Amino acid sequence: MGKAVSILLLTGVLAITSCVSTMSVKDKNGQLIISDAGKPVLQYNYKTVYEKEAIDTLAANHYVREKNDTFMANPSIYAVPRSNYIHPIYGVKGELLTRDWSKDHPHHRGIYWAWPEVDFGSKRGDLHALQIVFARPTGKIKQQNGPSFAQIEAENVWMWRDSIPIVREVAVIRAYREIAQGRIIDLAFRFVALKDSITIARRGTEHYGGLNVRMQTPKQQKITVYTDTSIVIPRRAWSDLSGIFTGNTSSSGIMVIQHQKNPDYPGDWVQYPDLSWCQPTFPASGTRFPLKKGKSLILRFRLFIHSGTLPDRKLTDSLWDSFNANDKAEPTFSFPE
Repeated sequence: MGKAVSILLLTGVLAITSCVSTMSVKDKNGQLIISDAGKPVLQYNYKTVYEKEAIDTLAANHYVREKNDTFMANPSIYAVPRSNYIHPIYGVKGELLTRDWSKDHPHHRGIYWAWPEVDFGSKRGDLHALQIVFARPTGKIKQQNGPSFAQIEAENVWMWRDSIPIVREVAVIRAYREIAQGRIIDLAFRFVALKDSITIARRGTEHYGGLNVRMQTPKQQKITVYTDTSIVIPRRAWSDLSGIFTGNTSSSGIMVIQHQKNPDYPGDWVQYPDLSWCQPTFPASGTRFPLKKGKSLILRFRLFIHSGTLPDRKLTDSLWDSFNANDKAEPTFSFPE
């Protein structure tokens, strides 16, 4: 039996004690699966996923493009191969929480970090809807197993028309062991421009964009968003979507917590209840954020997978406080810029 390890995740609330290494990452044909004692937690799709592998069957792809690089309103043009996203994420009872390849919005893909307006000079691409610019795996990936968490660090490059590299991205996904109250998953992203004149923005600079969260539609769905007023210290910001998901007989859900060191914190919450969608947006409404060569944009978020409906205020405060407690944020990046 391995050396006992005690790890405090939430100050004064939750603690983990372990004698054996149970968290692991397994490579399954280019897709990375994090498990806890053999129980799947999430899958990070690093290798390209094609329509034939979809959960929701879609009609064959076909592109309709106008001369100015805008796309006509035809859902099938968005059903294109994609990579660099998390799906599925499982709940505490093994229920499927996220959704991929939905018929209404086939570009929606579980949990993914992307912007609908990526400007490269005078041209515009849509990383969110998989048009013009795409995140492509470089093959540079690192896995870590351990008694308290398993972690994936992966590099992708945003490719303009699959020919010009414009942004280097590193994503770190760290999933902790399940405890009585639920499971913590920490996300960290670093973006560095490889070319000049690159900006990112939300749709119309005021709608969706950033950390996108598309979930399965549960029964008795409840969406809650919370952001303290500007005079409150600390100023906490989190959201929660819960309900009864297929595969479970009781409520469960995902809480999303913002890190206060994210630029433009706190990000606006955008929700579309009909799509079981609630996300923290970036950048600020009405702005375009410039990505610059040699300067990193770093964004961090915490997911909390829980049973029941919205956790009580003591737990939500402790989750935010522990995530934002240290000057040296975790997880860190090991790949050079």
